[in-house]
Order: sequence, then C-alpha cells, then structure tokens
Amino acid sequence: MSVIIKDIAKVNNEIIRIEISEFKGKELINIRIWYQSFDNNGNVEYKPTQKGVAINISQFNELRDGIEKINNYLKDKESGSIVKDE
Repeated sequence: MSVIIKDIAKVNNEIIRIEISEFKGKELINIRIWYQSFDNNGNVEYKPTQKGVAINISQFNELRDGIEKINNYLKDKESGSIVKDE
C-alpha cells in the first residue's frame, strides 16, 4: 500500500515525494527523493532513491510540531524578530 500525499519539484528531474507507505505491517510517513526515469515505451516514471527518511505514522504529531516550529521561525524571520549572527 502506498498513498502519495505530495510531490515537490526539486532540481534536475528529481522530486521530493511525501507518501504514506507500509513496511513489515507498519504504516510509515515516507519523505524521499525520487528521480525521473523512462519506461520501455518512453513514458516518464519516477523511481525512489535511498535519500530520504521514513518515520512511524505514530510520530506524526511530533513531525507536525516540528513543521509548525519551522512556520513560526519563518514568520519571525519575515517580521524581523530574529537577529542574525554576524
């Protein structure tokens, strides 16, 4: 089972794919780089690389917390609240 959540364009015919997958009976959040390839008919297909991370779906709240902290950091940076080191 695999459910694609989001593909994010990277560079040089690569994408970052976020998906829910299953491994050994456990659901995982899989964030991985995929590269562009062509099948025998010349159709584009993407294949996974080893570059990425898979975390147990039970850790979703921790991941969401981390993403929210990134969001807050970006808002603070945009507003000038963050002082840059020189």
